[in-house]
Formats: sequence, C-alpha cells, structure tokens
Amino acid sequence: MNITSVPLGKSVLNSKEAIAKELGNGSVWNGGGLNLPKSALFGTDGIRGRVGDFLTAPLAVQVGFWAGQVLKAQSKRSGPVILGQDSRNSSDMLATALSAGLTSAGLEVWNLGLCPTPCVAYLTQVTEAMGGVMISASHNPPGDNGIKFFGEKGTKLSSELQKQIEAGVRGQTNGGITSLTWGNYYQRSQLVKEYAQFLQQPLVSKESLDELPLQGLRIVLDLAWGAASVLGPQVFRDMGAQVVCLHDRPDGDRINVDCGSTHLHALQAAVKEYGADMGFAFDGDADRTLAVDDRGRAIDGDYILFLWGQKLRQFGQLPGEAIVATVMSNLGFERAWQATGGQLLRTPVGDQHVHAEMIRSGSMLGGEQSGHILCRHYGVSGDGLMTALHIARLVREGGVTLSELIEGSFQTYPQLLRNVRVEDRERRLAWQDCDALQQAIASAELAMGDRGRVLVRASGTEPVIRVMVEAACPDLAEHWTSNLVIAVERHLAA
Repeated sequence: MNITSVPLGKSVLNSKEAIAKELGNGSVWNGGGLNLPKSALFGTDGIRGRVGDFLTAPLAVQVGFWAGQVLKAQSKRSGPVILGQDSRNSSDMLATALSAGLTSAGLEVWNLGLCPTPCVAYLTQVTEAMGGVMISASHNPPGDNGIKFFGEKGTKLSSELQKQIEAGVRGQTNGGITSLTWGNYYQRSQLVKEYAQFLQQPLVSKESLDELPLQGLRIVLDLAWGAASVLGPQVFRDMGAQVVCLHDRPDGDRINVDCGSTHLHALQAAVKEYGADMGFAFDGDADRTLAVDDRGRAIDGDYILFLWGQKLRQFGQLPGEAIVATVMSNLGFERAWQATGGQLLRTPVGDQHVHAEMIRSGSMLGGEQSGHILCRHYGVSGDGLMTALHIARLVREGGVTLSELIEGSFQTYPQLLRNVRVEDRERRLAWQDCDALQQAIASAELAMGDRGRVLVRASGTEPVIRVMVEAACPDLAEHWTSNLVIAVERHLAA
C-alpha cells in the first residue's frame, strides 16, 4: 500500500531550526508560557476541557512532544502513533498541534481523520504502532475537546505514564530528551475500513453465509453529528439492517447538542414513528451506546450488560459468571444478576477502572450504566458500534423483541442523578474536603440505611459535581437528592 506524505503547516513544523537551537537546555519543552492549572491535566478519560481556555494549541504541542518521549521509552515497538479525531471544529487544530509535538519527538504519525475512538484502539493493537491518540471530548458540548492516549496494546495509557507526560509538560521530569530526529506525518484514512471489517466479522455465521446477521431488522441510529456519522450506517447496512439515520453528518457546531446518547428523546420518537425494532444512540466519539426498545423505552448499560451476559454465559464464555460494573450500576441489576447465580464486581466510575478489574479478575464482560461496554472476546476498549451490533444480533437470533427481553430481565430501583455545575476547577476536584457536604452525605446515608445508597463525585470530564441517590421508593430518592444538591450549590457552586 502506497503512503503519501502530507506536510503539516509551515508555521508549525518548519521551526526545526529554532527548536533544535533550544533543545540543549530544554527551554522549548518545559511548559514555559503555558497557563497550566494547579490540578492534574489528566482526568478520568485523558485531558479534557474548554478549547482556547484550558486546552490550547501550545499545550497540545507540548503534550505531543512529551507523550512521544514517554512512548519511545516504554514501547517495545518502533512503529507509528495512530491518530484519530471526532468532528469538533477544534479537532483539526489540535490534531495538527499534537502531531507537531509527536513528530518533533522523532515519531511517525498516521492520521486516520474522522473515526470512532475504538477504531484508534483497535488499529493501535493490531499494527506495529507504539501508541495511539484520539482527539475528542466524547459526550461533551462542541466547545470542549480532549486528548486520549493508548498504549501499544490498544488500552488506555496507564495513570503512571500519564503522570510522566504531565511531568514533562510542567518541566518536572528528570529524564533527558532522547532524540533530535524528526518524524513523518501521513494521512491513513483507508485504515478505517479495516476497523469496519473487524466489527462485522464476528457476526457472520459460517453456517449461513447466504443470510446477513441483521437481515429483516429496522434500526434507527442517532449518530450525534459525531465520529460515527459515516461509519455507523455503513456497518449496519452491510450486515443487512434497514437503517434510519438521525444526525448523521459530521458537524462540529452541533456534535452532542440535544442528540446522541445523552439526549434520547429524538431517538425514542423516531423508533415509534418508523415502527423500528430498536434504536441506538452514540456519543460524539462512539465509544458508548444506549439503546431504545421497540416500545420507545430507554435501555441503559445495565440492561445491555445483563442481556449480553446471559448470552455469553449460555455459551460458556463468562468466566466465574462475573460481570464488572461501576458504583453507578443499579441495585436492581446487581440483585437480579446475583439471583441467577452470577456475581457483580463493582469499580469506581471510569472505563479504565472497569478494564483494570476485568484484567485482574479474568472477567470478559464489563461496563458502565452510561453505555461504555467492554467485551474482551471482541475488543480491548469500550465500543459503541460493536455493542449495538451484538445486541441487535442477539434480538434477531432470539426471535423475540427487545422489549420482551427487557421485560424478562429485572426491575430497576428508583435512581436519581443530578449534575451541579461547579466552574471552579480546584474547588470541584477537592469536593471531599468540604465538611458541610460530607455531613450532608452522612445524614442521608444514616437516614436511608439499607433502603438506599448515595454516590457523590466530581466528573472527570465535565465541570460538574454528580449527585446520585438510589432508594427503595421514589420519594426517598427525591428527598435526599434535593438535599444534597442544595448542599453542593451552597458550599461549592456559590
């Protein structure tokens, strides 16, 4: 396959002479001149924030350079860095800046262009790449963006390696700059087709090659104006589904706006309008999906895990009868799964925590209520398209409707989740130091006893404190959710 080199902007990459002149004392790469926050750059899912404020081109250049140094030091491979991006208006700018830093560190960059985050993870794993990086802020609004790194195995870069990158950006590293060579940059959008084939291959039955696995199903897809806008409809149609699309063009001004996995109302209405068998909504980078059944009801990650877990267990593919989920998963799901003889292993919120527990325990299925689902039989990262394809096949092979499968699964406990906006980053991340809020949480837990539970946490991806209360009855959940929201607003958001 021929590869054509595509030069980056002259103003970015043709400053080699100036950079080389300063490399001796490291002044170019010590974070000087950047307005860095006191809190950690890396959150629960990479670096994420408002573009032009926290996240800028100079920061991306620095991050790219130091990521290059870290990847070279820890990887056994000598291949490229795989780069992908979503449809945000700032993604081209950040991809260019990040590539400038990576190539200045002597690394080769393969830019896939628009693609889902799991596409980067997959191609990083199966090629000789030493790492991967995705430019996306996932489900965040259009003005935000982010940088997610993957190691050579296609999994999220460890927190230790992220800390090393940050230490370099902040000028705190003890290591020297290991190379004065310059890497190359290539457009490799054709590789996205290999990811599409990877998604489809497990669904095709060797016994019935003449029949497509989703043939006869009508499915609505909400692509959220994001990374799966082009690829999503293609893979479902190739598998035989009749596809109705919503928000199916890359649009940086509208990505995630009132659509996608965080806003299901448009998908619910479309499933009813078109008499569809089901619908799936993706977030901006398509590493998560939520479903809507044929009756228009929202189906979250807990139900997806339960149904997929049953299928895997039927074929002896669920070691220890275990599913890994987070502290956010509903008690109704946990108790129903335990009643069938299974075990639910809980982790903190974040797909990296789910993945780590899956590796530790040898589990093959795990995920989050929000729709990040990981099945190690088929991939190494949360993958919205993969999850949706397998759930659709499960419905077709079962010969029943999705709503019938849901009715036969479990009943959720009333669970309320409120997001309280806290703009002050330092105060938000140090919420546990607020005595008044801790007292309010203790009061709620004491009052509910074993009839409910409380979870308060700072989002690692948005400027909000999340308050979740789950209780045996709706009134109890509503009462204590309101109390805790007032406490956050009064003591942190004011």
